Amino acid sequence: MLTAFTAGLLLITLSELGDKTFFIAVILSIRHSRKLVFIGVTLALALMTILSVFVGKIVSFLPEVYIHFAEIILFCAFGIKLLYDASKMSAKSSKDEEQEAVEAVEKSRGNFPKRKTSLGIILEAFLLTFTAEWGDRTQIATIALAASYQPLGVVLGATLGHSICAAIAVIGGRLIAGKISERMITAIGGCLFILFGLVAIWEGVGTQTI
Repeated sequence: MLTAFTAGLLLITLSELGDKTFFIAVILSIRHSRKLVFIGVTLALALMTILSVFVGKIVSFLPEVYIHFAEIILFCAFGIKLLYDASKMSAKSSKDEEQEAVEAVEKSRGNFPKRKTSLGIILEAFLLTFTAEWGDRTQIATIALAASYQPLGVVLGATLGHSICAAIAVIGGRLIAGKISERMITAIGGCLFILFGLVAIWEGVGTQTI
């Protein structure tokens, strides 16, 4: 369980910093209560994590040899892609993610009342974050982790990782965002994905979940 927890924590924390959902939390926390935004964002990411782990456990019923090689290919492919993306990144990369987040928030404004209640703010943060996170690489990676590792450990580690990133975003995201090197974070994330792929190779076919 400790291995699953650590894997989920590292994977999510390093992948989500400077991501689209990170900037959504930053923007919403400037306009609304930080506490309410944090609750909405964290609930959305926790639910996404639980759903991803559930899908991962369904996948785990497939023959182990298929899961094993799919895990290796998936993690290594993500890692190589992230390293490639990092090599092509410029200083404008973080601004692109932020602009996408701004557009997502602006598009949603018409769907929510102008005078928001506490529940309304939580709901807006929840829906925006859940929509932005759906189909993201971290969701797919969480599914892959859950297929091979202890599910409760993955849920706890990934949820804590999301909570850490959400807390950073709502507390001081605007100040920190400009100082985050997305290129470095992306490169570290790529190395981490490849490391998971190498661990899967090392463990070999037939290894039991931890």
